[in-house]
Amino acid sequence: MNNKTEGRIIKSVAGFYYVLFNDEVFQCRGRGNFRKKKITPVVGDWVVFESTNPTDGYILDVKERKNELNRPPISNVDQAILVFSAVRPEFSTALLDRFLVHIEDNGIQPVICITKMDLIESNEYQQEIENYITAYRKLGYDVLPTSAMSLAGMEAIKPIFKGKTSVFAGQSGVGKSSLLNALMPELMLETNDISDHLGRGKHTTRHVELLPYGEGLIADTPGFSSLDFVEIETEELSYNFPEMKERVSDCKFRGCTHSSEPKCAVKEAVEEGEIPRFRYDHYLEFLQEIKEQKRRY
Repeated sequence: MNNKTEGRIIKSVAGFYYVLFNDEVFQCRGRGNFRKKKITPVVGDWVVFESTNPTDGYILDVKERKNELNRPPISNVDQAILVFSAVRPEFSTALLDRFLVHIEDNGIQPVICITKMDLIESNEYQQEIENYITAYRKLGYDVLPTSAMSLAGMEAIKPIFKGKTSVFAGQSGVGKSSLLNALMPELMLETNDISDHLGRGKHTTRHVELLPYGEGLIADTPGFSSLDFVEIETEELSYNFPEMKERVSDCKFRGCTHSSEPKCAVKEAVEEGEIPRFRYDHYLEFLQEIKEQKRRY
């Protein structure tokens, strides 16, 4: 095949791009002038390429992206499965909200997946996790409690991948690879236990790759534990909290930051228990972080 055609990058390793077209994968290089034009193809890109054989192709053009994540580098994502463990490491709403803000800001549909539910040891902590699940569901988020070990919740998670490009994201050690192995045993992805000394997992995934599953594509991505807000402005932050976004127009002042302004609909909703206090506290933390970042740059 040496005609120009359109395919999708499903893997990128050592300067080679692996392009999927009609269930066949073509190994391609980027065009020479890409570097000059500062074009870097990433996994998920729709590209125009030509190839004389499956191991010798060239990418000629990268189509416009509908969205793009930098860490991990991937584009044209429909939904993000945010994987958080109930224990080891302990469930963190602050980190989850940080992930949610980034995913919302990129126009990607988030799905919250809580793993290791079978490892919860106390009834009090079980109730605490159940309360958080209820709170996030009330905000409109899909929340799926699972256990890769007992396979609980696996049937509920399988249908969400149909016809979509999904990215798995979350802290290291929360069980992303175990979850993917439970969904796709043929992957046999390497998994590592949590280091008791550090309380966090080792990175087991080294590169981003799109894997066909359930009439869709799933990306397993390197784990990461911190995200900054460099690309988000203070006045944009509340639009990434759905429960605030729907109340912004009811605030007295345009451009209300929902922190110190009077007659703020968001603060009133917090006082009335319509917005969870912990979500609002995280919003204020993130707002302060953005202000301090802007001062530094």
